[in-house]
Amino acid sequence: MRERRFGKTDLTTSVVGLGTWPIGGARYGQRDDTAAEAAILAALDAGVTCFDTAPSYGDGHAEELLGRTLAGRRDEVVLVTKGGLVWNERSEVLGQDGSKDHLISQLDISLRRLRTDRVDLFLIHWPDAARAPEQTAEALGALVRSGKVRHVGVSNYTGEQLRDLAAAMGDIPLATNQVSYHLFDQRWARESFAACDDLGIGAMAYGTLAHGLLAGTFTRETTFDATDWRSSGIIFGQPLLTPGNLERNLAVVNQLGQLADEIGTTLPGLALAWVLADPVVTLALIGARTAAEIATAARAADLSLDQSTMNAIKEVMNDAAGVMATLPA
Repeated sequence: MRERRFGKTDLTTSVVGLGTWPIGGARYGQRDDTAAEAAILAALDAGVTCFDTAPSYGDGHAEELLGRTLAGRRDEVVLVTKGGLVWNERSEVLGQDGSKDHLISQLDISLRRLRTDRVDLFLIHWPDAARAPEQTAEALGALVRSGKVRHVGVSNYTGEQLRDLAAAMGDIPLATNQVSYHLFDQRWARESFAACDDLGIGAMAYGTLAHGLLAGTFTRETTFDATDWRSSGIIFGQPLLTPGNLERNLAVVNQLGQLADEIGTTLPGLALAWVLADPVVTLALIGARTAAEIATAARAADLSLDQSTMNAIKEVMNDAAGVMATLPA
């Protein structure tokens, strides 16, 4: 599988990575650990080297599952985890705590769950408005100096926040900004990709299949478990799956599927190739829960879209419903 480098660092990764929020279980309906373990192993066999997790995914379960499944193969992968959130046992986020003491404590617990003595990349999960950039920089620097973290980055940072933190980091570069980026959500790209480009920071794209909408498995009859965060129809502030909007967006997805057929790929393959077409993007994360989903995603890693196809995709997306131009204030 093709590889790209995280910003100005020496850390490289496969262009497709596995995100583990769905396999954590909490807030994504019922979990299936056997299928999740098979998906992780299938990803390794397909050439996926980046595995992204967080302690809040299933209240630690995603980290535990990943650590158990990667036992004996730790050195084959780029292991990414995060810190700075406060959540309850249902993995519902209660707030942020980006203090140095809290980050250090969370990291130590994560390392035990992951069965390793270090992570390759540690991210601030969401900005903590109570911390000045200098405080965050000091905390991230302490993690690197501890030897438990090779590289650091952030997630869900605006362009302005990136610039402020990068200026405070001194000689420790920010490797990445992990943000939502898919055909139905381009808000973070507009908000932060220019700053990433200027600062030499790579973007990690999450939600690349629109949290299932671009997997091609949703229908008008699709319902979600009451514990599933998508049950409201609201996807990170966008009403993509609400009544009326869901039907329109399924029609859009159908058109995208026809485009995919025309160029000899799948709908998920088209969606992932579109994400990877942006040179700021280091890798596209997929929240696969089965080995079959991994196989489909892996085939997209070497797909390049010509300008005619990119134009056709843009035209189709003009009919999407519930898409917002900017992030909420």
